[in-house]
Amino acid sequence: MGNIVPYLIVFGVSMLPIVELRGAIPYGAIYGLPLDITFILALLGSMVPVPFILWLFKPVLAWLKKLKFMHRFATWLENKGEKGAKKVRESKGISWALFVFVAIPLPGTGVWTGSMIATVLELPFKKAIWPILAGDITAGIIMLILSAAGVAIF
Repeated sequence: MGNIVPYLIVFGVSMLPIVELRGAIPYGAIYGLPLDITFILALLGSMVPVPFILWLFKPVLAWLKKLKFMHRFATWLENKGEKGAKKVRESKGISWALFVFVAIPLPGTGVWTGSMIATVLELPFKKAIWPILAGDITAGIIMLILSAAGVAIF
């Protein structure tokens, strides 16, 4: 395993909003880390914030809106969650739509936004966690394939 720092970076980067495992897996591939370990670390790291977002998003948002200097940011976050929730609400199956939303490996469609959407939709934890996890695994597999192909080409 050698130097542990690149592995910690993969884990840490995957916890960041927007970047998530969509950025952590390519980093691990470019750095030459084993792809299986990179995938597992990125998946674990990206799922760390999910329970906190599901449980704390609304109370933290309400608190931020009370702070004058954070009101605009909190409103933006709330609108982002509402916009995503509207898309998911309009679909036939909320769980399926949440899965697809998280599975698309584009910035802004990962576990952070998916968790905010689940909170806005007031999905119970058990109904939200599984489509988010399945979507994250799917996005991770897609990124793994693209990263392996990219490394092979270059």
